[in-house]
Amino acid sequence: MPKVEIYTMNFCPYCKRAKALFDSLNIDYTEIDVSNDDKKMQELTAQTGSMTVPQIFIDGTFYGGCDDIMALHKTGELKELLK
Repeated sequence: MPKVEIYTMNFCPYCKRAKALFDSLNIDYTEIDVSNDDKKMQELTAQTGSMTVPQIFIDGTFYGGCDDIMALHKTGELKELLK
């Protein structure tokens, strides 16, 4: 099973939507809340170029945010990544 990490912030509706997708697929993930960690958020932004959350990694590869993961799910690509 691939390692899924989701970087989130409190009260983020997109974070909740992304987590709900993985929950519906019965995929375990690690949630890293960066709500109160400006340094970690700056590191993520430098690494990914994205200043928003969620930021989703599968086996260490950044796949984007909620809309990106939903698009991968719609095309069936997410299922292949999670094998």
